[in-house]
Amino acid sequence: MSCPPEYWIWMQRTLGAGVNADSILMYFGNPQKLYESGKGQWISSGVIGTAAAKKLTSYSPSQSYDIIKTCRENGWSIITFDDERYPESLKEIYCPPVVLYVWGDASVLREKVLISMVGTRNASEYGLSVAESLSYSLGEAGAVVVSGGALGIDSMAHRGAVEAGGKTIAFLGSGLGSTYLEQNRELRRMISRNGAVVSEFLPFSAPTKKSFPIRNRLISGISLGTVVIEAGERSGSLITAKFALEQGRDVFAVPGDVMRSSFFGTNNLIRDGARAVFSVADVLDGYMGVYGKYLKFDRNYTPIAPVKSKGSEIKRESFKRENGKNVKTGNSEKKTEAENKIKTVQKEAKKPLKCLELPGYATQNAKKLYESMKGEVLVADEIALKSGLPIQDVLAGLTELELYGLVKGESGKRYKLKEEDMKSV
Repeated sequence: MSCPPEYWIWMQRTLGAGVNADSILMYFGNPQKLYESGKGQWISSGVIGTAAAKKLTSYSPSQSYDIIKTCRENGWSIITFDDERYPESLKEIYCPPVVLYVWGDASVLREKVLISMVGTRNASEYGLSVAESLSYSLGEAGAVVVSGGALGIDSMAHRGAVEAGGKTIAFLGSGLGSTYLEQNRELRRMISRNGAVVSEFLPFSAPTKKSFPIRNRLISGISLGTVVIEAGERSGSLITAKFALEQGRDVFAVPGDVMRSSFFGTNNLIRDGARAVFSVADVLDGYMGVYGKYLKFDRNYTPIAPVKSKGSEIKRESFKRENGKNVKTGNSEKKTEAENKIKTVQKEAKKPLKCLELPGYATQNAKKLYESMKGEVLVADEIALKSGLPIQDVLAGLTELELYGLVKGESGKRYKLKEEDMKSV
């Protein structure tokens, strides 16, 4: 019989995320038995010190009900260590989390082929392009792409997987309800609809310097291997790679410019034995023997190529599909009656066009891009110059505009705002 979730939440809340609870659970069995044993038995057991015993008395299980209610109201799942939905891969690591909070499809945590992709937030155009393209190929092959939901490499890794119609998981260094990285709110929403956003932290916990390394062990631990895209000598991504090695997982790295400091860490990983990645086959080939039946992959060693080479139409259709705007069957698209009507009226009416409206709740970055792009067809670098935003913010903003159905991809990886006929239909 499983232990009620309020006891697991109590244990996590009092001892903290990332704490090694293995010895406690081995001795007492589960959090309910631990709670009912009392402080005297905690200390006499020899596995709980005085400081930890004091922490355990700071809350009671009944104080977990507000957290359970909050999760229920927001549609977040609570997965405890004894829950059948808990991923087996995380049970194998040192200090497995006793509770996971999940926004989205919890079943994706138990998929067979999960590959994590990590790298710097301040990535180069090269790093961003590689992250998007490689994750696209991984998603297309049936692998689940795991990352941290942050700016830069993380965002492009998640985005590439979704563009391919694949699944992706974001592990956060804060609670699901935290306002941290508000500019990535729409990205997290997209991930929740195409996989899961996961946190070990209580729902409204703010991030700290310690929370990201705590989070990183889960990114590597749930994955068969970790791919480092772009990382400097002291990058947090190297912490994830270190965890992967300690957990017996594979480490891959994408070669970068030897004269750029942002690639020092990545290139050093290759020098020290990480497998260099030039194609998706370099990542997946070693897993085909055991996991081949879960993958759609022909061991093609074609070098990594920009996503645009696969057709900009794929990108548009994937985001339409994510928003439930059409159904794609084979190579044809079944358009709705409304879409056909709009097309016919626009063709016949020859009326002036105007941009579709931007929602009032859009982020400031999305609003800047919206104003900068009016009436023009631009590549991402041109949009960055016009808007004054860093390239990673531009790419995140374009993702948000795509989710609103406002951006149209053109050939050559150019973007323009969609337009609508001023005549009512």
